[in-house]
Amino acid sequence: MVHLVTAVIKPHKLEEVKDALSAIGIQGLTITEVKGHGRQGGHTETYRGAEYKIDLIPKVKIEVVCDTSDADMIADTIAAAAKTGKIGDGKIWVSPVDRLVRIRTGERDAEAV
Repeated sequence: MVHLVTAVIKPHKLEEVKDALSAIGIQGLTITEVKGHGRQGGHTETYRGAEYKIDLIPKVKIEVVCDTSDADMIADTIAAAAKTGKIGDGKIWVSPVDRLVRIRTGERDAEAV
């Protein structure tokens, strides 16, 4: 079976997470720049004397498709590398993948990882 590990992290932790995943042998991943907020709900800033609220914080979404047996290790690796101990560190979730196809070869599911 195949799983998708998705993590939303702080942008400045991306290089550390990429290096940590590379160190455990992960070769393929997808990175997307996203915006959002969790419990912190954004913050206010002052620009030229005017105060305004920023309620969507820049984040980075990392997606890794992997064999089910590797999903926990990948999630733990991302969590360790992305942690700052401050609010807004992000979230990780793991989802089953019903079907996976490698376009170039036509390989399916576990063979396509």
